[in-house]
Amino acid sequence: MTQPLLELNDVSVSFDGFYALTDLSIKLYKGELKSIIGPNGAGKTTFLDVITGKVRPTKGTVTFKGQSLVGLSEQRISREGIGRKFQTPRVFDNLTVLRNLELAASPYKNPFSLLANRLPTSAKDEVHRLMNYVGLAPHATAKAGSLSHGQKQWLAIAMLVAQSPEVLLLDEPVAGLTDEETVRTAELIKSLAGDHTVVVIEHDMEFIRDLDFDVTVLHQGQVLTEGSLDQVKADPRVIEVYLGKTED
Repeated sequence: MTQPLLELNDVSVSFDGFYALTDLSIKLYKGELKSIIGPNGAGKTTFLDVITGKVRPTKGTVTFKGQSLVGLSEQRISREGIGRKFQTPRVFDNLTVLRNLELAASPYKNPFSLLANRLPTSAKDEVHRLMNYVGLAPHATAKAGSLSHGQKQWLAIAMLVAQSPEVLLLDEPVAGLTDEETVRTAELIKSLAGDHTVVVIEHDMEFIRDLDFDVTVLHQGQVLTEGSLDQVKADPRVIEVYLGKTED
């Protein structure tokens, strides 16, 4: 039987007696694409925070390739192969698109090597591949701050991929995007699955439909249901707690 790449087992997180997660168990497999949805307060952000080491679970286990992540620093977890893109794209506005990707792809993480711009040929090739991959090659010499919001999202995703993580955690990657940009982003994310395990937290239902992968619905820090988008949208429990209500 295939072993999960990343697993949360009976994870609870308490903030001064308030449980953001309660006995949450989720398995992620190599190459999988999983969409996570849920109403305000469902625990989606805390779910990501636990995986990346920003928040330590009150109880339960978090394992990656069979090894515990609990107690490891965010930097160590990132080096182990888990990358996260936050809702607001984090790019260096005053640097060019090319330089942003070079910094992300550099195997040297100390400031002096980064400033010296010593990048192996293989990393340079990967940078140019990624620029073409996300459609930013024509903007290579433009400063990232001049890009549209959608282009910044693509740059942030490319910078994450440049770090070669096995798991990509994408928090609302189409927030603020146009319809055309949303469609292109869905195509980009689907193409990443297989080579990477991808987790997407999003509210845009049409975007979730475009991804065409199973959906996990969180509610009050627990898994409410899982299945295709049509299945979960037809679930009376989902209709009651999520659909038609204000989304966070």
